[in-house]
Amino acid sequence: MEIKKVTDPAFKEYGKVVTGYDVSGLLAAMKEKTPLPDDVVYVASVKELEELPVSKQMEKNLYGQYPIQVGYCNGHNRKLNALEYHRTSEVNVAVTDMVLLIGRQQDIEADYTYDTSNVEAFLVPAGTVIEVYATTLHYAPCQADDGGFRCVIILPAGTNFDMEPVEEVFGEDRLLFAKNKWLIGHAEGGLPENAFIGLKGENITV
Repeated sequence: MEIKKVTDPAFKEYGKVVTGYDVSGLLAAMKEKTPLPDDVVYVASVKELEELPVSKQMEKNLYGQYPIQVGYCNGHNRKLNALEYHRTSEVNVAVTDMVLLIGRQQDIEADYTYDTSNVEAFLVPAGTVIEVYATTLHYAPCQADDGGFRCVIILPAGTNFDMEPVEEVFGEDRLLFAKNKWLIGHAEGGLPENAFIGLKGENITV
């Protein structure tokens, strides 16, 4: 599939490039102190990253003084596997070049399935900060080369943590997988049994 850059006008539908923040300390900490496994690891909150001056600045400005968590998603991945969304924007800082496979929440069908032919791919160059809008479907990044990927994940505090079971009130509730996390999985994605499997079509490979 075609891989566009996040500087392409087509990305404006999904998010925006954020400039002005000095993320050098964040990049250095990620390279020195976080693992790069053969699979994918996600850690929602890392105190050392959250205490960096740029993280405090982003909490104050970029998140409008709403409490945030700063974590990471690292590893080796070339598959879509699932798509998720939150009620709030997510900020990503690409430590390495990486590819995001993303779509629109508006294209989820009435039965909460989603056709993967709607997915688009965007290259996020190393050192780039992006905001991914709340209505954008996304999941773990894909590597841009054989070296794997590292990505800082910034979200409102508590997102992606374990949640209490909920009684279904609205159909979308069946997608609720963790706090502030709605998930649609692919049958080939290797997800837990309680994940809602609703992605139709190819499990896209980059």
